[in-house]
Amino acid sequence: MNRAIADADIFPGVLAAAQFDALAVRHRCATGLNLGAIDANGTLLRGRGERGACVRDEACRPFRAQAIAEAACWGEPCVLCCACNRALWAVPVTQNQRVCGGLLVAGVALHRPRRAGSLDRKILRACRVLLDLATEHNLTNAAQLAERRQFAHREREKAEAMHALKGRLHDDIRSTYLHEEPALLAAIRRGERPEARRILNRVLVGIYAAGESHTALLKSLALELVVMMTRAAVQAGGNPEKILGLNFQSLTALARVTDQETLAPWLCDMLEQLIDAIQANTRRPNSVQLVRALEFMQEHLADELAREDVARAAGLSPSHFSHLMRARTNWSFTELLAHLRIDRACHLLAHTEHPLASIAQDCGFSDQSYFTRVFRKRTGQTPGDYREGRGSAEHGRDAGPRRDAAPVNILGPSTKVLNKSTGVQAPGRRFMLGSAVPNHHDHA
Repeated sequence: MNRAIADADIFPGVLAAAQFDALAVRHRCATGLNLGAIDANGTLLRGRGERGACVRDEACRPFRAQAIAEAACWGEPCVLCCACNRALWAVPVTQNQRVCGGLLVAGVALHRPRRAGSLDRKILRACRVLLDLATEHNLTNAAQLAERRQFAHREREKAEAMHALKGRLHDDIRSTYLHEEPALLAAIRRGERPEARRILNRVLVGIYAAGESHTALLKSLALELVVMMTRAAVQAGGNPEKILGLNFQSLTALARVTDQETLAPWLCDMLEQLIDAIQANTRRPNSVQLVRALEFMQEHLADELAREDVARAAGLSPSHFSHLMRARTNWSFTELLAHLRIDRACHLLAHTEHPLASIAQDCGFSDQSYFTRVFRKRTGQTPGDYREGRGSAEHGRDAGPRRDAAPVNILGPSTKVLNKSTGVQAPGRRFMLGSAVPNHHDHA
């Protein structure tokens, strides 16, 4: 090869031969596979494949061209099988949004893997490496490919949602829409983007089925959904002013929507922006959820409470709920639940004549002996001693540890946990977020 050929541009103004050779070496080190450069018609310009004849075989040329077209369409390498029954994939090389060729891996033998899935993982990793190298060297339109990947992902999720609903088409689709709505709002509050997308796709199927071809009805159903999504985003800690701005922009964009094809992307984009607004706001973003969690715990102290149940009621993921609770209270969920139950027990012992067994059950303890054991550990007294000390306290004598302790400050200087059914403050101490909390070893 003479020097002129060695220094020539493979893709003029985009990639020189020497640059490609260096890129091929890096690719070979990362994947163990050879790299080739082809034009848009699939003709080899430089480099080689895993099997020399395959990458130059005229029968395989249409497959090489198709590999470029598929990658440009879907935003990432698509693995094809050529006429030689070997795998190939490519990444488009672009200049000013025009595809002028591609980087190709071809002639990869498809042997039976030693363990299930090993060959798939190797090929998928090699596809990612090729895409990353092309992006790193500005050989492809990365923004456009990312947009195509997002579009393909949404289309796949819509197809999966439609398939899941095929067996239920005899039902009222409107009821499907209403059934999915609470789960969607909960996913938005938790900031769980993938789950919210999946549910939204199922909701879109319901909206389209309910509205059929009536664009005005479709838009009204979508607008109703956006209003609820917006409320959920504000409850999750999103900046109200920013979300109000998003609402105004979305209404302006909705006015320009004229068909189903543009309505779905509009609704999906609105979802993405709302979740972005939640995650961008770091100024006490989760106080509302934690208040809701404590209300739920207060109202269900007699039940078997799991962390997952409380997190779901608060609109948080279990792990995020635990993290926030620890950060705000310095307690784990189990420790806080125990404190709440003992507080409830202290209130009932001091202000009612209910039997100990009944109080134990009302406070969520499985039996009276376990209740007594936990109560003694937390207060230094048995429940009976605590109740007997009530009369002594009325005459000025000590009625037991922490009988007159100040409220545990977890929820903020003026926030009270209310019983939703009665509208009055729940028994026991006030739990407030954002201030000092007692030491772990303090009694409840």
